[in-house]
Amino acid sequence: MNFDQLWADLHPIGRSADSGGYHRFSWTGADAEARAWFTEAATARGLDTRTDRNGNLWAWWGSPGPGAVATGSHLDSVPDGGAFDGPLGVACALAAVDELRSRGFSPARPLAIGVFVEEEGGRFGVPCVGSRLMAGEIDPERVRGLTDASGLTWAEAMAAAGPDPEMIGPDPDTLGLFDVFVELHVEQGRALEDTEHPVGVAGSLWPHGRWRMDLRGRADHAGTTRTIDRADPMVPLAHAVLAARAAAEQHNARATVAKAHITPNGTNAIPSLVSTWLDARAADRETLEAVVEQVRKATEQAAHDHGVGLTIDAESFTPLVEFSHDLRDHLAEIVANRMPETAGPVPILPTGAGHDAGVMSGHVPTAMLYVRNPTGVSHSPEEWARPEDCRAGMLALADVLQDLLSRSGREDFR
Repeated sequence: MNFDQLWADLHPIGRSADSGGYHRFSWTGADAEARAWFTEAATARGLDTRTDRNGNLWAWWGSPGPGAVATGSHLDSVPDGGAFDGPLGVACALAAVDELRSRGFSPARPLAIGVFVEEEGGRFGVPCVGSRLMAGEIDPERVRGLTDASGLTWAEAMAAAGPDPEMIGPDPDTLGLFDVFVELHVEQGRALEDTEHPVGVAGSLWPHGRWRMDLRGRADHAGTTRTIDRADPMVPLAHAVLAARAAAEQHNARATVAKAHITPNGTNAIPSLVSTWLDARAADRETLEAVVEQVRKATEQAAHDHGVGLTIDAESFTPLVEFSHDLRDHLAEIVANRMPETAGPVPILPTGAGHDAGVMSGHVPTAMLYVRNPTGVSHSPEEWARPEDCRAGMLALADVLQDLLSRSGREDFR
């Protein structure tokens, strides 16, 4: 089974017939279908598939053991997300095994293909939960208590899907098996489109985080309550949206207020509560903190002026990730060997997006490959990559894995 068949089998799972976007949320029916797709595809290749204590899936080529090379990505999506963000890396990893076998290659050490759970935070609000749990970077008790929009907790949803939520937590036994981790991902941006390169290499991930803002006003009648008598949390929400845009422009950063829960959410009622989230990203931590502070001050002032209470809590934060330069440059050299001399050096790209690779990089030498995105659109049904570029990404990943799996001893790429 090649990449095209793998992709065709995965493509309809969790896809909206109306928008064409994806709703693959952790521990739902669509998630179970996607996990079954992975397990069946891995089993068809003779790979040993296991679920770790945190719900992450691992398919092993060779006996699980130390010195392993790991690759993979995630299968969950943002609400109404694109087809490529995450799944492309998983499908390419499975297809890369086919490619390496077709070359007659036998690995000198084991390969693990991973599917991390809740990378996007699309259901429970916190990104990279599976990799953070494994790496010991998030409190298991906090994760068990995370709730979705309906109030269902992570523990309840995970238990209903099968795995035991009481088992989640740091997993040094699994993490300690990996000598290196490489994640292939669709490019989120369009830096490669103006080059001859269908595949680039990641340089860094911007520091980024999510902040929850709860604006508490007073519910009242939209038709009878005078403007001067209102405590309307929608007004400071509007100020927060505008402040995020202004701060991002001023600091050459990214800041977005894009999710809100409104109570009671009636067309003729002034809300009593608005819970909203600020997503902010910047090239360095100092700039990021300046952006968040600017939004906080503007929202606080608007809340005060309109008689609305405000609390702001940081829900997640990821510092600047600089991938291993030695490993990065090594991958760039391998990828360049597939390109014509006229293409020039393989692009080394920074990004404002977060990835499980960013979490892994704090514990294992880690690198990323990006597959060209002609429009740059991501987290949208319009997300797309050319089939020939996807295949080029798969072949580049196969070349990288062949190189790494040929090394019988550990090499320090830090």
